[in-house]
Amino acid sequence: MPKIIYGTAWKKDATTELIVQAVEAGFRAIDTACQPKHYKEESVGEAINILEKKGIKRNELFIQTKFTPLAGQDISSAPYDKYASLKKQIAESFEVSKMNLQTNYVDSLILHTPPFPPSKLFEAWNAMEIIYEAKEALQLGISNCDDLATLKKLYKESTIKPSIVQNRFYADTDYDKEIRAWCKEHNIIYQSFWSLPANPHLLVSEPIIKLALKYKKSEPQILFNYLSYEGIIPLSGTTCPIHMQDALSAFDFELTNDEYNSIRELL
Repeated sequence: MPKIIYGTAWKKDATTELIVQAVEAGFRAIDTACQPKHYKEESVGEAINILEKKGIKRNELFIQTKFTPLAGQDISSAPYDKYASLKKQIAESFEVSKMNLQTNYVDSLILHTPPFPPSKLFEAWNAMEIIYEAKEALQLGISNCDDLATLKKLYKESTIKPSIVQNRFYADTDYDKEIRAWCKEHNIIYQSFWSLPANPHLLVSEPIIKLALKYKKSEPQILFNYLSYEGIIPLSGTTCPIHMQDALSAFDFELTNDEYNSIRELL
């Protein structure tokens, strides 16, 4: 999995153009969801097709999509039968994803949020395991899972263990310190979203500003570099070509241990 992922939420009609731009800049991972309310998944497929014609093959890209439970959908545009069983909704949603993305597999399939009621979690996960067993999803993961007990239960009772946890990275959850530590122990990749928008206070902090000046990097580059050092893979949804380049070049330098510790103390 690349060190940074291009996020496609809320890109609307600009989705295809921005993905092509991001991949040509150097991004090799794309995050989307079968959730028309916030994503244009079919535009991701259009971008993949354009990139193929430009010489960037499908197998050079890490494509990640999500199943979004009904509570996270606009009922009028839900990509599956809202009256069907959860198992069937997941199967239908994934068929739509494959059609949208113009691919017969994804590198990662994420449960967008734990379903309600919680007893439905294993029904959802078992349906995703069927897709994994068919080799149509190479990894399974869960997003917006802020409860470590839920994650531990899922790991213990599932046949196919979660490989990825994707959560909002912000102070309200104490930056998921306990979850991240547990993920590291179990070789689960932690992906962060809202890494920059939710943390403006970090970007204007004295340690990060000093390091940006010392290394002649931007403050976001320093934060992305730190996240990578901690084993976190951030999402970036920037629409700015300059910021795309900045994000991609955030990993070509190293701080000292003391400098990494100075950032860790902020979290």
